[in-house]
Amino acid sequence: MTTAEERVAIEDVIYRYASHIDSGRVGDLEQVLHTDLWAQYGNAEPIAGRDRVISWIREATSTCIWQHHFLRTYHVDVRDDRATALVYHTSYQAFAGDKDVCQLVGRYHQELTRVDGRWVISRLVFEIVWGERRTDSLGYLASVGGRGPEVPGWP
Repeated sequence: MTTAEERVAIEDVIYRYASHIDSGRVGDLEQVLHTDLWAQYGNAEPIAGRDRVISWIREATSTCIWQHHFLRTYHVDVRDDRATALVYHTSYQAFAGDKDVCQLVGRYHQELTRVDGRWVISRLVFEIVWGERRTDSLGYLASVGGRGPEVPGWP
Protein backbone atom coordinates (compact mmCIF):
# COMPACT_ATOMS: atom_id res chain seq x y z
CA MET A 1 0.00 0.00 0.00
CA THR A 2 1.31 3.42 -0.96
CA THR A 3 1.52 5.80 1.97
CA ALA A 4 0.46 9.43 1.71
CA GLU A 5 4.05 10.47 2.48
CA GLU A 6 5.42 8.37 -0.39
CA ARG A 7 2.81 9.70 -2.79
CA VAL A 8 3.59 13.33 -1.89
CA ALA A 9 7.33 12.71 -2.31
CA ILE A 10 6.77 11.10 -5.72
CA GLU A 11 4.40 13.84 -6.88
CA ASP A 12 6.98 16.44 -5.80
CA VAL A 13 9.56 14.82 -8.10
CA ILE A 14 7.08 14.76 -11.00
CA TYR A 15 6.04 18.39 -10.53
CA ARG A 16 9.65 19.54 -10.14
CA TYR A 17 10.49 17.81 -13.42
CA ALA A 18 7.92 20.01 -15.17
CA SER A 19 8.71 23.22 -13.28
CA HIS A 20 12.44 22.90 -13.99
CA ILE A 21 11.62 22.73 -17.70
CA ASP A 22 9.04 25.54 -17.54
CA SER A 23 11.41 27.89 -15.72
CA GLY A 24 14.31 27.18 -18.10
CA ARG A 25 16.35 25.49 -15.37
CA VAL A 26 16.91 22.34 -17.42
CA GLY A 27 20.20 21.62 -15.63
CA ASP A 28 18.24 21.18 -12.38
CA LEU A 29 16.65 18.06 -13.90
CA GLU A 30 19.69 16.19 -12.57
CA GLN A 31 17.98 16.38 -9.16
CA VAL A 32 14.92 14.40 -10.29
CA LEU A 33 16.22 12.04 -12.99
CA HIS A 34 18.01 8.73 -12.49
CA THR A 35 21.47 8.53 -14.09
CA ASP A 36 20.28 5.46 -16.06
CA LEU A 37 17.01 7.07 -17.16
CA TRP A 38 15.29 5.64 -20.25
CA ALA A 39 12.81 8.02 -21.91
CA GLN A 40 10.66 8.27 -25.00
CA TYR A 41 8.76 11.42 -25.98
CA GLY A 42 5.95 10.71 -28.44
CA ASN A 43 7.18 8.82 -31.47
CA ALA A 44 10.74 10.13 -31.15
CA GLU A 45 13.51 7.58 -30.73
CA PRO A 46 14.04 6.45 -27.13
CA ILE A 47 16.87 8.12 -25.23
CA ALA A 48 19.06 6.33 -22.68
CA GLY A 49 20.88 8.18 -19.92
CA ARG A 50 20.02 11.23 -17.82
CA ASP A 51 22.59 13.48 -19.45
CA ARG A 52 21.39 12.60 -22.95
CA VAL A 53 17.76 13.23 -21.95
CA ILE A 54 18.68 16.60 -20.45
CA SER A 55 20.56 17.52 -23.65
CA TRP A 56 17.55 16.46 -25.73
CA ILE A 57 15.19 18.60 -23.62
CA ARG A 58 17.61 21.55 -23.75
CA GLU A 59 17.75 21.31 -27.56
CA ALA A 60 13.98 20.80 -27.95
CA THR A 61 13.27 23.91 -25.86
CA SER A 62 16.17 26.10 -27.03
CA THR A 63 13.89 28.57 -28.85
CA CYS A 64 11.06 28.35 -26.33
CA ILE A 65 10.07 31.77 -24.97
CA TRP A 66 7.84 30.26 -22.30
CA GLN A 67 6.06 27.06 -21.50
CA HIS A 68 3.56 25.96 -18.93
CA HIS A 69 2.77 22.40 -17.82
CA PHE A 70 -0.46 21.35 -16.14
CA LEU A 71 0.03 17.92 -14.58
CA ARG A 72 -2.30 15.73 -12.57
CA THR A 73 -1.04 12.55 -10.99
CA TYR A 74 -3.76 9.93 -11.27
CA HIS A 75 -2.08 6.79 -9.96
CA VAL A 76 0.97 6.09 -7.81
CA ASP A 77 1.83 2.52 -6.89
CA VAL A 78 4.84 1.76 -4.71
CA ARG A 79 6.50 -1.59 -4.23
CA ASP A 80 9.60 -1.39 -2.05
CA ASP A 81 12.07 0.99 -3.78
CA ARG A 82 10.19 1.10 -7.08
CA ALA A 83 7.09 3.05 -8.03
CA THR A 84 4.93 3.66 -11.08
CA ALA A 85 2.92 6.78 -11.79
CA LEU A 86 0.32 7.73 -14.37
CA VAL A 87 0.31 11.49 -14.94
CA TYR A 88 -2.10 13.37 -17.19
CA HIS A 89 -0.42 16.21 -19.04
CA THR A 90 -1.46 19.41 -20.81
CA SER A 91 1.21 21.91 -21.77
CA TYR A 92 1.52 25.11 -23.72
CA GLN A 93 4.64 26.44 -25.43
CA ALA A 94 5.52 29.62 -27.30
CA PHE A 95 8.57 29.67 -29.55
CA ALA A 96 10.65 32.58 -30.82
CA GLY A 97 9.47 33.87 -34.19
CA ASP A 98 6.12 32.09 -33.96
CA LYS A 99 2.90 33.99 -33.15
CA ASP A 100 1.03 30.81 -32.28
CA VAL A 101 0.99 28.95 -28.98
CA CYS A 102 1.34 25.17 -29.17
CA GLN A 103 -0.71 22.86 -26.96
CA LEU A 104 0.12 19.23 -26.20
CA VAL A 105 -2.15 16.81 -24.38
CA GLY A 106 -0.98 13.40 -23.27
CA ARG A 107 0.02 11.10 -20.47
CA TYR A 108 3.31 10.40 -18.75
CA HIS A 109 3.84 6.77 -17.85
CA GLN A 110 6.64 6.89 -15.31
CA GLU A 111 8.69 4.57 -13.20
CA LEU A 112 10.56 5.95 -10.22
CA THR A 113 13.33 4.44 -8.15
CA ARG A 114 14.29 5.28 -4.58
CA VAL A 115 18.02 6.09 -4.50
CA ASP A 116 19.69 7.04 -1.22
CA GLY A 117 16.29 7.71 0.34
CA ARG A 118 14.90 9.96 -2.40
CA TRP A 119 12.76 9.25 -5.45
CA VAL A 120 14.00 9.87 -9.01
CA ILE A 121 12.39 9.19 -12.39
CA SER A 122 14.02 6.13 -13.95
CA ARG A 123 11.74 5.52 -16.93
CA LEU A 124 9.47 7.97 -18.72
CA VAL A 125 7.17 7.50 -21.68
CA PHE A 126 5.28 10.55 -22.93
CA GLU A 127 2.20 9.36 -24.82
CA ILE A 128 1.04 12.31 -26.93
CA VAL A 129 -2.67 12.11 -27.74
CA TRP A 130 -3.46 15.62 -29.02
CA GLY A 131 -1.67 18.70 -30.28
CA GLU A 132 -2.76 21.97 -31.77
CA ARG A 133 -1.62 25.50 -32.50
CA ARG A 134 -3.57 28.52 -31.24
CA THR A 135 -3.45 32.14 -32.38
CA ASP A 136 -4.54 35.15 -30.33
CA SER A 137 -6.28 36.67 -33.34
CA LEU A 138 -8.34 39.12 -31.25
CA GLY A 139 -5.40 40.50 -29.24
CA TYR A 140 -6.85 39.31 -25.94
CA LEU A 141 -3.45 38.81 -24.31
CA ALA A 142 -2.52 42.47 -24.82
CA SER A 143 -5.94 43.61 -23.60
CA VAL A 144 -5.43 41.93 -20.22
CA GLY A 145 -1.87 43.18 -19.74
CA GLY A 146 -0.04 39.95 -20.67
CA ARG A 147 2.92 38.85 -20.77
CA GLY A 148 4.26 40.15 -17.57
CA PRO A 149 5.37 41.35 -15.19
CA GLU A 150 8.85 39.90 -15.01
CA VAL A 151 9.42 38.17 -11.68
CA PRO A 152 12.71 39.32 -10.09
CA GLY A 153 15.14 36.45 -9.57
CA TRP A 154 13.08 34.03 -11.66
CA PRO A 155 14.88 32.65 -14.68
